[in-house]
Amino acid sequence: MLKWALIFAVVAIIAGALGFGGVAGAAAGIAKLLFIVAVIGFLLFVALGVFAGKKLSGN
Repeated sequence: MLKWALIFAVVAIIAGALGFGGVAGAAAGIAKLLFIVAVIGFLLFVALGVFAGKKLSGN
């Protein structure tokens, strides 16, 4: 998912440099959304890993 966020960010930068403001804004919005979803997913899996690890180790 971070790969797609980076792709959309690059598209936004290139489109902005070429003067395509609408496309750049849309691509930047999509990149921001994908990045936020990826961070939330990462934090969720870290929390699940910590709680599962504690349950397996008995601490």
